[in-house]
Amino acid sequence: MVPMIMTPDTARHPRAFVAPLVSTLLTLPLAAVAFFFVGLSPMACDSCGDAASDRFDASYGTAFGAFGFGLLVVLAVLAAAWGLPWQRRHAAARVWLAVIAPAGVVLDFVVFNGLVDWP
Repeated sequence: MVPMIMTPDTARHPRAFVAPLVSTLLTLPLAAVAFFFVGLSPMACDSCGDAASDRFDASYGTAFGAFGFGLLVVLAVLAAAWGLPWQRRHAAARVWLAVIAPAGVVLDFVVFNGLVDWP
């Protein structure tokens, strides 16, 4: 068996957990708040007429599905940030994934608002 030689790129990074931890502490509450407001959105059309209500309901169903899929993608990105090996050569990718996760929640919420046909 050949012993593994530790180079600076393959050495364990002592603070590899910081970026995913900060991202998790930002992403999960942000996703919960976004989900709360997406869940309250159907009340925006409580007093709408029949035609406006039908348009809103149809667009909300599509937008809610897209929002749910977007949150799954954000969760996968966050899991990838945690799942990368804790080596120095993966530090940049880990930081980028940690930054993309909360930004993905914001983008997901913006896409949801764009898909809904608001009254």
